[in-house]
Amino acid sequence: MTNTELSEQEMIRRESLAKLRESGINPYPAALYPVNATAQSIAKEYDAEKGTCQDVCLAGRIMSRRIMGAASFGEIQDSTGRIQIYVKRDEICPGEDKTMYNTVWKKLLDIGDIIGVKGFAFFTQTGQLSIHVKELTLLSKSLRVLPVVKEVDGVVHDAFTDPEMRYRQRYVDLIVNPQVRDVFVQRAKIINTMREYFNEAGCLEVETPILQPIPGGATARPFITHHNALDIDLYMRIANELYLKRLIVGGYDGVYEFAKDFRNEGMDKTHNPEFTCMEIYVAYKDYIWMMEFVEKMLEKIAVRLHGTSVVKIGDKEIDFKAGYKRLPYLDAIKEYAGVDVKGMNEDELRETCKKLKVETDPTMGEGKLIDAIFGAYVEEHLTEPTFVIDYPVSLSPLTKRHRNDPTLTERFELFVCGKELANAYSELNDPIDQLDRFKEQAALKSHGDDEAMFIDYDFVRALEYGMPPTSGLGMGIDRLTMFMTGQKTIQDVLFFPQMRPEKAATNKEE
Repeated sequence: MTNTELSEQEMIRRESLAKLRESGINPYPAALYPVNATAQSIAKEYDAEKGTCQDVCLAGRIMSRRIMGAASFGEIQDSTGRIQIYVKRDEICPGEDKTMYNTVWKKLLDIGDIIGVKGFAFFTQTGQLSIHVKELTLLSKSLRVLPVVKEVDGVVHDAFTDPEMRYRQRYVDLIVNPQVRDVFVQRAKIINTMREYFNEAGCLEVETPILQPIPGGATARPFITHHNALDIDLYMRIANELYLKRLIVGGYDGVYEFAKDFRNEGMDKTHNPEFTCMEIYVAYKDYIWMMEFVEKMLEKIAVRLHGTSVVKIGDKEIDFKAGYKRLPYLDAIKEYAGVDVKGMNEDELRETCKKLKVETDPTMGEGKLIDAIFGAYVEEHLTEPTFVIDYPVSLSPLTKRHRNDPTLTERFELFVCGKELANAYSELNDPIDQLDRFKEQAALKSHGDDEAMFIDYDFVRALEYGMPPTSGLGMGIDRLTMFMTGQKTIQDVLFFPQMRPEKAATNKEE
């Protein structure tokens, strides 16, 4: 529907808007409204015997009305919930002029309008907590009709369930589906819990550039933009790792960042091109220490949200209590795919993939071929929180070689319900080894792997000044929120997920 094609109800609302203005009522007043209570606070604090909540002022959106002559009931919804209001003509219009009730309240206000009410709390004869309205003020006129949720015989009938419409019009989704608001409140609690945990560990929250001359810190395809003043191409960051490690070189013992990252890749139920990632780096630690650090953090988050370490994810109950299984990467492939890929070269790995019916393409090197087998045969079995450890060097260009086996690295990924939740290393701090690994990545890029890393010579220079032994962790906040709140798709934990442009309706006259 275009702006010129209004429904009959929307036309009526615009006519009501004009009549309000004609009657001298500003439908969008700018004055401060002195809210001193919420639906939730009144429900908690009202005590009939003590006479509390006798002078309340609250504001909210009209969600229902029942007009009954000279008196009416309605419901308003604020950020904390809904509460019933009782509107009596002679109370809000004590003089001879009954316009506010007979014309404004009964005829010109609609479901969705935002009003302010002043009055006192009481229980109706049926025991319903309500606000007896003494004064009513229009704060904002709604010109569109809400798809109001209705409940009949205990069954909720939601008129706004289409996922595409919900994601495109999240503002409407939040109005009519209060449980959606709760998901984002939980998301904020997750981030705040992590922030408290990191601060207590002595780490410093920092910020690093979003626009970068070299997209480093991960193997991913970047978005490219152009800086006009400098006349150079820049990349939107795919990770903040290399900048955070520069800060460890600079002398900080622990730094972390909640960062918006961008990867120009596919989209599905667990991937969005713009996502929030937390990365933390702690000096003088290794990946074994980091596993214990992560376990305790996730247990803390689960308990903070649910009062228990057990979280229901889909039809499964997952226990995030510390003490997760450790499973070596190559052992996992041997166990679930039935092959030992240790020591195989690229040709042997490609032949193994063919036998296992794992899809490949000519641009894939040793690391990606091994990981394709892992993805096809192992991930689905990793339901309970599991640390997959000790990845091959070819898969981990930023990771320190394993202290007992130089063909492996000191890396882990945490898997839950078959999905990666976190990625961590004992960080590579040997500048010569790091440069060699970057060159290997550059060779892959020259053979068509557009996710391979660039060579970041400045980062190598930083390492040449000396970086202490360090452990780092990256964790996707969106996916973590999915797990901790039981949501099925990443779009349900993003306020505004990326979507194709909305198609405009064709003008009937064209």
